[in-house]
Amino acid sequence: MTDLRAFRRWVHSPEFPTRGRFAFLAGEVWVEMSPEELFWHTQVKGEIGRALAGPLMTTRLGRYFHDRVLVTNAKANLSTEPDGSFVSFDAVRQGRVRWVKGEAGYVEMEGTPDMVLEVVSATSVRKDTVVLRDLYWLAGVPEYWLVDARGDTLRLDILRRTRTGYAPTRARDGWRRSEVFSKTFHLSTHKDELGYPQYLLRAR
Repeated sequence: MTDLRAFRRWVHSPEFPTRGRFAFLAGEVWVEMSPEELFWHTQVKGEIGRALAGPLMTTRLGRYFHDRVLVTNAKANLSTEPDGSFVSFDAVRQGRVRWVKGEAGYVEMEGTPDMVLEVVSATSVRKDTVVLRDLYWLAGVPEYWLVDARGDTLRLDILRRTRTGYAPTRARDGWRRSEVFSKTFHLSTHKDELGYPQYLLRAR
């Protein structure tokens, strides 16, 4: 399957699998069937979603979407499910993003979200750090949040779109600036009562 339209028809068809993650990236279909790691993948993306979605409800800036939301951009030849994405109300008003309706309601966003999040896993290193980094840039996404929490590693990069690619924002004492949210963020970890990692995203 080398055509974006054909991929989208398949995604919205009854034949689309109910398990696994599927993406169309510049002419290739990518499939991930491995289960997510409980802590440094599922928990960290959940914490980021918690920290972002709550304040957005009060500031009325836009909406944060958790994973399993299909994001499609025809210019970048891209259709994928990020670990998270943010769409400002202005992006919808100005037509940069539109909601696509299916039989079960709105099932896809088409266009350019203001921010996307990917959390690196053992099977997604090249996809997240190379392939999607290039395609999100082509799609015009202003900010790409890239997190690697594997093992003893914990890194949050807030990548800002420039004319030639994404550039990481400079960290100041571990805090990184987001122009999309007009805040600085710090991601930290500590051990819970059983010794497993627990994450905290702070904003100021």
